[in-house]
Amino acid sequence: MAIIIENFVPYQGEHCETTAMGNLLQFAGVRLSEPMLFGLGQGLGFIYWDSKQMDFPFIGGRVKPDVLTANLIGRLGLTVSVQETSSVDKAWRNARSCIEQGVPVGLKLDSYYLDYFTSKVHFAAHYAVLYGLDDEYAYMADTRQQGGPVKTRLTSLAAARNAKGPMSSRNRSFTLEPIVALPPLAPAMRAALTKNAHDYLNPPIRNIGYKGIVKMSSEILKWPSRSSNIEHDLCLTALLMERAGTGGALFRNLYRDFLKECAHALQDPDIEQACRLFTEIAPMWVSVSSSIDRAGRTGDYRELQQASQLLLEIADKERAAMELLLARRRSRCPFMSCLLSDIAGRSPDR
Repeated sequence: MAIIIENFVPYQGEHCETTAMGNLLQFAGVRLSEPMLFGLGQGLGFIYWDSKQMDFPFIGGRVKPDVLTANLIGRLGLTVSVQETSSVDKAWRNARSCIEQGVPVGLKLDSYYLDYFTSKVHFAAHYAVLYGLDDEYAYMADTRQQGGPVKTRLTSLAAARNAKGPMSSRNRSFTLEPIVALPPLAPAMRAALTKNAHDYLNPPIRNIGYKGIVKMSSEILKWPSRSSNIEHDLCLTALLMERAGTGGALFRNLYRDFLKECAHALQDPDIEQACRLFTEIAPMWVSVSSSIDRAGRTGDYRELQQASQLLLEIADKERAAMELLLARRRSRCPFMSCLLSDIAGRSPDR
């Protein structure tokens, strides 16, 4: 017997975590653009992650999984019920109970096991929303790239939810409590801009934020000597940077569009200037991923040298943009200036 939530209309998004929250919010009657969800969630970041246990470095352009959702919940004053369990049976009862009550449920998954994913790569921090089921299939809302409304076998969904490994959770599910009213968006935008800029400019380790981009610029030249299958590794890295739910340009398109919305709403020249910088930055990231892809396909490692130089320019521009967003609050509020100085300490060295 099929149970499908009536009046559920899938949210059209590019990135899985913001699309999942967009689906839950839209069903609750709140429609915000995906760039706004990403920006209010303080989603922009960068990480260059490598270790002896990894076959090849990981390039990330956003904050950690689950953190974006937590930030968004806080900014919008939402209440989200989160459930985790090591029991596959209990996890399914939790999700099924929500559907029976007419409540769509967000799920964290390893996309490798989902039937509708054609690229079989283990990634245990994929998000989608369950809005229906029958005796064999789960009916899901995923990103535009994955098909929007899709279905997967219940057995596949169970495996995806119960997967282990990096970034996985214990059958994590989450639902949105009814929304009475949202707080004013303007203060939420300002606070998100400031916090994201501060965190970006003050990374706890040197492979995060603009410092991580500088690190990548030197490490990328070593990639051919550390890979056992360089064509595969380079082409996959480029693909993940540009098309793995990033919205293009390693999430910089999403953040650029968030800044556009903020500049229009807040009429702030510093935000407008930061937006112009990210308008320049986004195609530079596309050029980096294109060079990495060409290096993999042709074996011409001069492409990596070009990417290395571009990364140094990107690091400079991203730092300048984030400094504008942080300085914006300092220049307009003496009390906030002192507070942020205490938080941030000395300005980062160049």
